[in-house]
Amino acid sequence: MRPVISAVLFFAFAANAGLAWAQSSTPPRTPLPNNDCLRVSQINEWHIVDPRTVIVQAGPYQRYLVKLQADCQKLGIGNPGLMFIGSSGDRAIQPDRICGAVGEKVRARYQPACAIQSLSLIDQATFNDLRTKAKYHSITSQQPSKTP
Repeated sequence: MRPVISAVLFFAFAANAGLAWAQSSTPPRTPLPNNDCLRVSQINEWHIVDPRTVIVQAGPYQRYLVKLQADCQKLGIGNPGLMFIGSSGDRAIQPDRICGAVGEKVRARYQPACAIQSLSLIDQATFNDLRTKAKYHSITSQQPSKTP
């Protein structure tokens, strides 16, 4: 009987230790305050920097860095190239906002939804620097038309 109890206690301890280690290895998630949340309807520019990094401008002054939990290879491809999906709580309370909470995602037409790891405000200089490194853009530079 003692070996059975010892084995049960060992596995219970191992399970708790594993859970504690898993929780300590994931960074804490801190959503943005409500006033700083990304308003999806005001997005006027976005750029896919790499499969895990997106930058977004909403309105004239707010710029965001969106980090994803996994590689999303097809973001930016197709029309629409980027869509934000709020969590079920967001959709019930504030359907137009993404704050960086658990359950928020981005997706493209041909890409399954990818979970957002973090959302943060960035300044104009950082936005411009990342924009030059981006591989997909919501806007394209147009050549000036030639007039005869």
